[in-house]
Amino acid sequence: MKSMSKWKLSVGLALAGATFGVGAYTYEQLSMEEKLRIVPAAHVSGKLHLLPATMETTQWGWFDNAQTPVMTIMPGDTVALETMMHSHNQIVPGTTLETIKKLRIDNPGRGPHTLTGPIFVEGAEPGDVLKIHINKIMPRSYATNFNIPGMFGEFPKEFQDGQVKYFYLDMDKKVTEFAPGIEIPLHPFPGTIGVARAEPGKYSSVPPGPFGGNMDIRELTEGTTLYLPVFVKGALLWSGDSHAAQGNGEINLTALETAFKEMNITVDVIKGTKLDWPRIETSRNWITMGYDNDLNKAWDIAKAETGKYLGQQRGISPEKAVGLMQKVSDCRISEVVNIKKGVYCMNPKDAKSTITVDHPVAETNRYWVTTATDADLNKAMDQASMAMIGLLQEKKGLSRLDSYGLASMSMDCRLGDLSDDSKSVHCLMPKSLWVAKK
Repeated sequence: MKSMSKWKLSVGLALAGATFGVGAYTYEQLSMEEKLRIVPAAHVSGKLHLLPATMETTQWGWFDNAQTPVMTIMPGDTVALETMMHSHNQIVPGTTLETIKKLRIDNPGRGPHTLTGPIFVEGAEPGDVLKIHINKIMPRSYATNFNIPGMFGEFPKEFQDGQVKYFYLDMDKKVTEFAPGIEIPLHPFPGTIGVARAEPGKYSSVPPGPFGGNMDIRELTEGTTLYLPVFVKGALLWSGDSHAAQGNGEINLTALETAFKEMNITVDVIKGTKLDWPRIETSRNWITMGYDNDLNKAWDIAKAETGKYLGQQRGISPEKAVGLMQKVSDCRISEVVNIKKGVYCMNPKDAKSTITVDHPVAETNRYWVTTATDADLNKAMDQASMAMIGLLQEKKGLSRLDSYGLASMSMDCRLGDLSDDSKSVHCLMPKSLWVAKK
């Protein structure tokens, strides 16, 4: 019998700490394939499992509760997993835009993402919380960004033309060259990581939700920890849609899309807890979030989740805590292209801290800036994003499609004033991307 480690549970989850025993599998119960994937590793506390991305260990475009788990692990175990490029590795350097479009048209309903998993976590039950710490991420040497003409993205009507571009990821310098004189910093993270929904069936990998999934939160990088509500026995954990970098909004549909040679995670189970939506822990912040087809409603969910966190942290009511958000919470757009749009808020772990985030309304020494204000957050985001596309064409001489792509991979969209009748979005493009041509 292996018992879970004791947790000093943070107020970020507002959980009552307790130690629970978890029934362990025996080595003999594992398949021969699973036994061969457990390798010696003195540096980890549990077992270390290797999970290669193959046709047998991945699925394309679906979360499916009925899929047989490809691996069983214990709480505290570590998994070194691989991921594939989109559409079961069919979108790799050289794949044309026509082929990419055909892959979507010929496979209606399913998402483009290739998901590694599911991983069955022994002892995880509905009502628990799955804790996933990201130890290490190592991408492949290449990535892509594309927009499919007239079909997806924030502006499908405006962009009836499309393009695909491929990039070399220089992991020594942690940059990729977008074009001569323009370099994008690399910050790899899983665009999609989630557990099974409570409802049985097969669901597209595109929309995120309380189960996690296609959250596209670029702060979920190496060294951070994700907390997910558990809805089914074993949790059933998947990951894919691997990113080397992404802008807030992911506006042309894609980030800097890659695959991971290794995403190394340690998985644990927290018992006796309640969590309605995922949360992310970084070295300095707890991140709360919300998703909905309507960005205004996504903001309402994120606001409610943030109110819960701040209220628990400071010993005040959630309603009163919401009033503190303008001073202590840094809220941004995660994505607006995954059917369900997202807002996330970074909240300091230190209850005495306040934020020092700028919401500029004009160009600064560090950023090109566009802003928009509207009672409808969807419209404010659309206006600020389109203005940035226009600015990059006018100020930097980029083509329409390159402006769309660069914004999708690098733009930072922050929420400013968020009163009921006036919501402002501030989109920033770092000037540091422009470097001396070699």
